[in-house]
Amino acid sequence: MAKMLEILGLVLVGIMSLGFMGLLQPTIEPGLSPLFWGCAGATLMIIIYRKMKRKQEEKEK
Repeated sequence: MAKMLEILGLVLVGIMSLGFMGLLQPTIEPGLSPLFWGCAGATLMIIIYRKMKRKQEEKEK
């Protein structure tokens, strides 16, 4: 599960970067578009989820 979340986070960061630089310009406007904020939010949620899981595992030990 952890590796899958890492890969998903990496893909989201890649899409976010491509969208911000304007390489997806025919379909997505460059800059701070909803695609950028959606990917940033999803990546942040993955980071928060992983941090919560680590704390939970530490408490169990």
